[in-house]
Amino acid sequence: MEVVAFAPGKVLITGGYLILERPNAGIVLSTNARFYAIVKPIYEDVKPESWAWAWTDVKLTSPQLSRESMYKLSLKHLTLQCASSSESRNPFVENAIQYAVAAGRATLDENKKDALDKLLLQGLDITILGCNDFYSYRSQIEARGLPLTPEALAALPPFMSITFNAEESNGGNCKPEVAKTGLGSSAAMTTAVVAALLHYLGVVNLSAMSGDSHQQNMDSVDLDVVHMIAQTAHCIAQGKVGSGFDVSSAVYGSQRYVRFSPEVLSAAQVAVKGMPLEDVIGNILNGKWDHERTKFSLPPLMTLLLGEPGTGGSSTPSMVGAVKKWQKADPEKSQETWRKLAEANSELEIQLNMLSKLAKEHWDAYKCVIGNCSRLKPEKWTEGVTESIKEAVVKALLEAREAMLGIRNHMRQMGEAAGIPIEPEPQTQLLDATMNMEGVLLAGVPGAGGFDAIFAVTLGDSSSNVTSAWSSHNVLALLVREDPQGVSLESGDPRTREITSAVSSVHFN
Repeated sequence: MEVVAFAPGKVLITGGYLILERPNAGIVLSTNARFYAIVKPIYEDVKPESWAWAWTDVKLTSPQLSRESMYKLSLKHLTLQCASSSESRNPFVENAIQYAVAAGRATLDENKKDALDKLLLQGLDITILGCNDFYSYRSQIEARGLPLTPEALAALPPFMSITFNAEESNGGNCKPEVAKTGLGSSAAMTTAVVAALLHYLGVVNLSAMSGDSHQQNMDSVDLDVVHMIAQTAHCIAQGKVGSGFDVSSAVYGSQRYVRFSPEVLSAAQVAVKGMPLEDVIGNILNGKWDHERTKFSLPPLMTLLLGEPGTGGSSTPSMVGAVKKWQKADPEKSQETWRKLAEANSELEIQLNMLSKLAKEHWDAYKCVIGNCSRLKPEKWTEGVTESIKEAVVKALLEAREAMLGIRNHMRQMGEAAGIPIEPEPQTQLLDATMNMEGVLLAGVPGAGGFDAIFAVTLGDSSSNVTSAWSSHNVLALLVREDPQGVSLESGDPRTREITSAVSSVHFN
């Protein structure tokens, strides 16, 4: 039996910094960038003497890093010991394995625990694969002498290997030299491994989580179990309890999110002090998870674009630290900025929801306006619009833009006050130019900002103009788009499917 699960990467379009504190909300869009986990047994059957074994084997393969690690999993304490010489541990996957197995022990009844133990004694063979979208391949494209275009990205082989820094390749701790694109690879990877393992071990049944049925199943109890285990594994691996929006979107897809109270994970944080892991997980699964999520996705005929400016990534933890320091130093001013930022975030959310509602109730008028606006600069969107429904669509579009300009303004002010580049000057010029183009609704810096990435939301067919304009400004437009679907099962190894589709798209003269 083989189980393949994937979880998507994310883009936080509103709620940067504020999302760290309840009750502030953020809008997070899940994407078509996917992390895959493949789980199957190492051994075909269980040897008769193996029932007396205290340990079982776990094999973790990351083909993109040319890495294979062997572990021993204690069947009594559920601890993992690395049995191979690989120095480069993966704490996210290690925690995902331990907590997923513990969830099986904590939730399955006695007759199912025998089946669980049998599966464990066959060993766990886990392979992890991340789409190219999670990593920066600018340098490879430039090295090949290709232009910085999405077409050049699309020509790269899928699940491309990640090369190491030359000076560290002989030493122990190899760090991949490929920069990341800020899509939340660790959260997507953790979620995919947790989901694949929980389904494989019979703790949850994710068979309904495939294709278009996913959004209807957003309230599934099985997804809630995946969410709680993935949040726990991710937080423990990070060494801190973050807001959790990246894991939540990896599980449930695009949404409006308000974080959980960090205390819900205090059991896991003190678990090292000797409480059995399955009891810890039992407490977490029965804990008071008070996060809020509401279904959300971009209105119809709108496209999410991501661009990589290529000025090197920013460290989110250090930027968050600087903002917290400023909040302590100047509570009055910082509270005022946060209040205005929260209002602007809320206004953007209201207008986007209004546009979705108008699209649903007045499709023809909505489609007509989006088509017209996609060909015009924003200052001309109102020209010649006389019908009241069409006026309402244009009004919501323009008010969404105003809200975005407000968000950017308050984020810049916060960055200046905290002494960090939340929207650096080169980004400001680029975003202003982008927002003034035909058919562009929004442009901004996602998440905590910095030099990592920029995003835009375009109307109708206008996205190709933006990608070519970005290319001329040395910004690589990524292949990432919004996909509102969260964690799902896949029918087979994605590498075989990618090869098949690549072959079928080759044209022979």
